[in-house]
Amino acid sequence: MSNSTERYQKLGLKEAVTRIHRYPIACKELSFIFRGAYSKLPKNVQSLIFQDSLAAFRLLPEMQTSSAVSAVHLLFQSAEAVLPKHKKNLAITEYKQAKVALKRCCKARQEEQGSVQLPQDVLVHIFRFLDLQSLVSVGQVCWSWNLAASDNHLWQLQYAIYFSNSDNCLKTKVQQSGRVIEDKMNTLLQDNMASQPSVDWRETFKGAYIGNSLKKLTSNRGFCGHCNAVVWLNNLKCSNELCGLKFKNQQIKLLSPCQVVKYLLDDPLSLSSSSDSDSESDEESISSLWAYPKHLHV
Repeated sequence: MSNSTERYQKLGLKEAVTRIHRYPIACKELSFIFRGAYSKLPKNVQSLIFQDSLAAFRLLPEMQTSSAVSAVHLLFQSAEAVLPKHKKNLAITEYKQAKVALKRCCKARQEEQGSVQLPQDVLVHIFRFLDLQSLVSVGQVCWSWNLAASDNHLWQLQYAIYFSNSDNCLKTKVQQSGRVIEDKMNTLLQDNMASQPSVDWRETFKGAYIGNSLKKLTSNRGFCGHCNAVVWLNNLKCSNELCGLKFKNQQIKLLSPCQVVKYLLDDPLSLSSSSDSDSESDEESISSLWAYPKHLHV
C-alpha cells in the first residue's frame, strides 16, 4: 500500500459520509481534495476519492439538512471541474438522482407532519449527549428539533464544557470519549440554573465564543501526535478511544481543510502559523454556527 493510499484511508472519509454530523465536513474535505490534490495523486487513490464522492451523493437523501445540501453541492462542483469525461458523467447522474430522491423525501416528510413525534423533554435528554457541532446540526433538521436544541440547559452544559475554569463552580468533568457528562456536574449545573433563571445560556455561549475568537470550537479535524495521523475530534479530543485511554494529555494540532490536503500530499503541516484563507473560513464558520435557516424544507 502506497503512502498516499494509507494517508487517504486514515482520513476516514468513507465512514464519515455515512454520519449526519460529519457528512458536511467530509464533503467539504473531498471538494478541497478534488481542487488541490486529485490530479497529483496515484490512480488508485483517485479511484477511492471518486467512490467516496459517489457514496456522498447517494447518501444525500438521508441527510436532509441545509448544511449537507450546500456541502454536497460544493463537492459536485469540484468533482465536475476536475474529473475526466466518463467519471464526470457518472457523477452528474448520481448527483441528479440524489437531488430528485431528496425532494421526494422532503415531500413525504411534509405529508407526515401529523405523525407522532418524540416529546420535547425526550429530545432534550438525548441532545444532552451531543457535542457542540452535533447539537448545532440537529437544530437544523426541523422546527421540533430546533426548539429542543435551543434548550437553555443544553447550552449551559456546553458553556461549562468550553469556558469553565478550575475556580468555577460549574467546572466540567467529561469522560475520555467526550460524550458522557458526569451526573455530579449535571447536578451542579441544575442547582446553578435554578439560582440564575434569567441567564440565556445560548446567547452567553455565543458571546463568549465570538469574544474569544475561538477557532478551535468549530474544529472537527486535528493532527494527533500520538496517532501520527489526521483524526476526527470530539470536543477537541482525538476520537480514537484507545488514544484517549492511553494518553491523558493529547497532542492535537487543529487543521483546516487546506492542511488536510497538504497532509494527503505529504507536505509538511504548518504547526505554527495559519493562512489568511483559514481566517476567512473561521469567520464563515462563526456566522454559520449561529445562522439557523428561516425555512427548512424538511
